[in-house]
Amino acid sequence: MRWVIGALGVAMGLWGAVLVLPLVSVNLVLWFVAGPIAHDVLLAPLFAGFGLLVARRVPEPWRAAVLVGGTVTGVLGLLAVPLLWRPFAGGPNPGLADRDYPLGLLVAVGVTWSVVLSVALARRGRSPGGRDKRPHAGR
Repeated sequence: MRWVIGALGVAMGLWGAVLVLPLVSVNLVLWFVAGPIAHDVLLAPLFAGFGLLVARRVPEPWRAAVLVGGTVTGVLGLLAVPLLWRPFAGGPNPGLADRDYPLGLLVAVGVTWSVVLSVALARRGRSPGGRDKRPHAGR
């Protein structure tokens, strides 16, 4: 059965390659090459450095919330790049393209970090000193 599924997967991949061949251009090649390079050279070290910085500098009750907030902020930033870079590059969609994207991104990031602050304060206030009193809670 695995061979059948594998053969179907290879066949679909080949069919996709046949369909994309007429569309191959320099921009398409740059898109498929630049994406992994940008990830490996820019994004992965940036997020690894952020995680290391948070692990070393942020107190334990705040650590998880700050890591989640940083990750959500990064994802929001990546999703906003196309609309911030070229706001009207997409197809016409009344009511969608005429928005203030920088303000929307700032509001989303502000809401994210207010939730981070709320969660971190709630976790800190859960027990005296911000530590869980259960045995083995930190493992």
